[in-house]
Amino acid sequence: MRIDEEIQSTKFEDNYQKAIINISFTSGWLSNLIRGEFERFNLTQQQFNILRILRGQYPNPATVNLLKERMIDKMSDASRIVDRLVQKGLVSRCTNTKDRRAVDIRISDEGRSLLCKIDLEFKSKDFFKDHLTEEEAGKLSDLLDKLRG
Repeated sequence: MRIDEEIQSTKFEDNYQKAIINISFTSGWLSNLIRGEFERFNLTQQQFNILRILRGQYPNPATVNLLKERMIDKMSDASRIVDRLVQKGLVSRCTNTKDRRAVDIRISDEGRSLLCKIDLEFKSKDFFKDHLTEEEAGKLSDLLDKLRG
């Protein structure tokens, strides 16, 4: 459905305003779809994001600052999210051997197992394949990169 039909308005200043509204609307729409997928695994999008970052670092640890730099949602409180993941047994914290003020964060075996399960059941293309070809998805991604320029 077109954005003007979705929000029941055709009054846009110009195509730039329409694009901003469409991107914001689509972001919310996609977040709601993804939220439902992660709820099945008792995770939030931010927790999933941190687990993926830690899996990419594995077997090396990460610091909270590294997690903040790499997170998709820059407004998230990485320390609080890590605390919740520690409580779930998906990550561990330990003191950095080189800098006692720093804390190393590592994904646990349970965290890696959960990500493997999610990888099998959750495919990003499932959200788009009925509406976009892989080539169109690539072009969309390129346009979004260009927008952030």
